[in-house]
Amino acid sequence: HDEEDPYLVVAADKGTATFSDIANGISAEYNFWLADAFASGGSAGYDHKEVGITARGAWECIKRHFRELGKDIQKEEFDVIGVGDMAGDVFGNGMLLSKKIRLIGAFNHQHIFCDPNPDSETTWKERNRLFHAVKAWGDYDQKLLSKGGKIYARSEKSLVLTKEIRERFGIDSDKIAPTDLINAMLKAQCDLLYFGGIGTYVKASSQTHIDAGDRANDATRVDGNEVRAHVVGEGANLAVTRKARVEMGLRGVKLNADFIDNSGGVDCSDHEVNIKILLQQLTGGNKPAMSIPARNKLLEDMTEEVADLVLRDNYQQSQAISLVEMDTVEMLPVHARFIDILEHKFKIKRNVEGLPTIGEIEERLRDHKGLTRSELATLISLAKIRVTKALLETNLPDDPLAEDWLMHYFPVPLRTKYAKEIRQHRLRREIIAAQMTASIVNRLGPTFMMTVAEKTGANIEDISRACFLARESFKTHLLLQGVEGLDGSVSAKTQLVAMKQVAKLVESVTLWYLRHDRAALHEKSLAETAAHFSACIETLRKSLSSALPPMRRERIEHHVRAVRESGGPDAMARELAQLGPLRSAPDICRIAEGDIKTIPLVATIFYHLGEDLHYDWLREQARAISGASFWQAEAIDGVVGQLYSTQAYLTKRILGGTDKKRDALTRLSVWKGKNADSLRQVEAIIADMRRLPVLDLAMLTLAEQRLRQLNG
Repeated sequence: HDEEDPYLVVAADKGTATFSDIANGISAEYNFWLADAFASGGSAGYDHKEVGITARGAWECIKRHFRELGKDIQKEEFDVIGVGDMAGDVFGNGMLLSKKIRLIGAFNHQHIFCDPNPDSETTWKERNRLFHAVKAWGDYDQKLLSKGGKIYARSEKSLVLTKEIRERFGIDSDKIAPTDLINAMLKAQCDLLYFGGIGTYVKASSQTHIDAGDRANDATRVDGNEVRAHVVGEGANLAVTRKARVEMGLRGVKLNADFIDNSGGVDCSDHEVNIKILLQQLTGGNKPAMSIPARNKLLEDMTEEVADLVLRDNYQQSQAISLVEMDTVEMLPVHARFIDILEHKFKIKRNVEGLPTIGEIEERLRDHKGLTRSELATLISLAKIRVTKALLETNLPDDPLAEDWLMHYFPVPLRTKYAKEIRQHRLRREIIAAQMTASIVNRLGPTFMMTVAEKTGANIEDISRACFLARESFKTHLLLQGVEGLDGSVSAKTQLVAMKQVAKLVESVTLWYLRHDRAALHEKSLAETAAHFSACIETLRKSLSSALPPMRRERIEHHVRAVRESGGPDAMARELAQLGPLRSAPDICRIAEGDIKTIPLVATIFYHLGEDLHYDWLREQARAISGASFWQAEAIDGVVGQLYSTQAYLTKRILGGTDKKRDALTRLSVWKGKNADSLRQVEAIIADMRRLPVLDLAMLTLAEQRLRQLNG
């Protein structure tokens, strides 16, 4: 059995308030410290069906899938086939979340609903009526069905199909068994296949029906390679086997996994329980500051804000998968290495977690395919578990900077009025660790910790500290919020590319601190260190227009125009365009030795060296090398880092060896004159390299060595 743990929460399998109240009654009887936070969703908790939280969470994931396909399903009509009925929570709520839904087919255990060419507006109203009347398909007004539409009873032995139904679902026969009609519907072309009912309906072609573990649906179940929906939404649990998700994902179907899509219910319970624990400080004792009825009213008043916090998690989780998916092919060797570590060090089982075998990974490498979204979702989840546990063993959750994550977990009314009580929350450190972990993994990917640790030898605490120092210093969280706010205004790809640029900046700065100034991560609080670094960065940002060489400035303007033309606002376009040169902020600020007034001078010499001595070009060539093995990629990354270090050291040498009364470019020119012979030798080598179509690691290493020799 598990070790003793004071935090035990019970959730009724079907979310019924009755069972939750019974469980909470037992909690009260035993005087358990959680009281009625023991079982969420009771009469004094959030009713998941009433809030519609599970379906709304799944809908955030579904909207993202379609947005990445270039379709706004809140404004454009789309065809849906579903499993469930309007009396149910997940299906009923889900099928009301867009008035542009054209529900062409659905089924539950009693009926099969077929509407080949529905009117979206009329049918939405009828579904809404059924939902609020808690009625199933048998009560649907059949006069509202399109031509050829019918509602069949599953108890019938044989169904007579109309021409329209046969054409819509690709069926040749006039008569068919109910199970065969359902089977055809699951295989039919549609925009969205939405699961909101009980049962496992899709297995992999390599699996047997026994593997699916749901005998009741053996006759209706289809294989993953037969599904022709563009998007699959898993509002229900276990509708699709793990292997089937992978099979569909490899064929281009957009889907995540049930533990991603329908996590809203669990997340809502998590918030409810932690809010109740918080308010125990006010409702307990001999002279409670708040009565239980008043607490219940407060919970009710915060319903929509709690829902917003939960939906934010759904939004970011599906976004996190999309960010990793962008370069899933190139990252497969890294993902494979991470799976190896999880398997051998943390004892996870590939077959249990639905992760590919070594042989399957080798096959995908040959086929130029990466991990699917469902597999990436598993890696993200496993990474979060590992990082959260590691952070709880450190004092990082106690850093003053961590309070921001704690406060923003709770709704605004609680933050505003009960900040003191939030700071005293019994699970304060656990909440902070989980929120910090989500911030890192969602933005930087599941393998970020592993790769940074291998490059620097740092532990998870120091990596996290460096990462948060970068985040706070550059205010990247605010920039990312702005990018997310462009949903519907720019393409999803434009947003994801922008987020990748931000991630590269954070990774670069994280690596710099771990390699060059790890002491800064512990000397003061992260908030103090970030405030100092932030002032340097802001000065540098304002200096870029004068400090950068003309060609570098033109590249920034080109980037600004590209973002602007894609629909991004001017201010954000410029901020994103400046991320590249700002990666050198740690080096420039360090050379300036805290004197903000000298930053423009330092930056001018640093950036002009980058262009004049080809540092920028060499780094571009290094990053462009494709097909590198894991170890080659590590070596290339090391050369890139060394090029930055050499450039920084040379900048410092020029500043120390030239007349302080002269301007930056004059001092650079004087240094060049004194080192003309050495520079000619370097120029000759670089000129030869520029004539080649691509560079390799050996060439880059040689170029870096020659540049380093200029430092004497």
